[in-house]
Amino acid sequence: MKIMQLYASMKSDLQSIEDMMAKTVRSDLPLLSETSLHLLKAGGKRLRPVFVLLSGKFGDYSLETLKHVAVPLELIHMATLVHDDVIDDADTRRGQLTVKSKWDNKIAMYTGDFIYAKALTVVTKLPNVRIHQTLSNAIVQMCLGEMEQIRDFFNVEQSVRNYLLRIRRKTALLIAISCQLGAIATNAPARISDALYRFGYNVGMAFQIGDDLLDLCGTEKTIGKPPGSDLRQGNITLPVLYALEDADIRDRLLREISLIRESEGSVSSVAAVKLVRASSGIAKAEQMSDRYIAKALKALDTLPDNNARRNLHDIARFVAKRSY
Repeated sequence: MKIMQLYASMKSDLQSIEDMMAKTVRSDLPLLSETSLHLLKAGGKRLRPVFVLLSGKFGDYSLETLKHVAVPLELIHMATLVHDDVIDDADTRRGQLTVKSKWDNKIAMYTGDFIYAKALTVVTKLPNVRIHQTLSNAIVQMCLGEMEQIRDFFNVEQSVRNYLLRIRRKTALLIAISCQLGAIATNAPARISDALYRFGYNVGMAFQIGDDLLDLCGTEKTIGKPPGSDLRQGNITLPVLYALEDADIRDRLLREISLIRESEGSVSSVAAVKLVRASSGIAKAEQMSDRYIAKALKALDTLPDNNARRNLHDIARFVAKRSY
């Protein structure tokens, strides 16, 4: 099944999740409702809710139960984006003005905090303590990942291992538990929830590497922000790390990154992006992403052969080849 057909087949359940998210972040304070709904209205892939719903197919599927997993996971993801845009001084997200750009940094930070808190009120409706523990640990790890990213801004000497640990915490873990908790919430066997966790983790790693590649190779129209935004903010991603291993361009790339750093991001990253695109860094990062996708598909092989497994397979293939 093609990815758009998959979303169409899940339209009713996804809309129910969308409605619950909107209801959850509404506030008696009109400004807080407006800022909280701002990013929600901009849309998104909703991969985490999709993973929750599909993973629930391996247990006793219940939309009412799964909503209380999918909604908090997506809201937590949204809260991190609101905070990220403040840290990154980003003006646009998904082609729309960011909360910090449309309002200001203070409003954005409290909006992100509010969305986090509302997410947790939703998951408390479920009695399973393991779900709460898993979600809480993921939030802790995400904060560690964000701090590591800030620590490593413009650090051109960081290792690939450091990068992989960072994106594990920042991105892959939330996707992994989206798959895991969908199964746990519907009482699927432990061997299935464990396999789904492995699937989600590897897809999440590939997803973040794909994001980093798109930031360098995409267009503003397709990615909703200017290409090279990561470099301008000092975020040294996998393709850049690999490009720095290329002796033919290392010195020039280091010089461009240094200029961006010294200007505090006001110097364009266009020249640096061109150098990375011309290096072997892009191909090496793509190969790393492909390895994670292969591991994700291997994890699926241990699951029952049903439509949900085939749909997860299609999503993994989409993540591997996506251009937006």
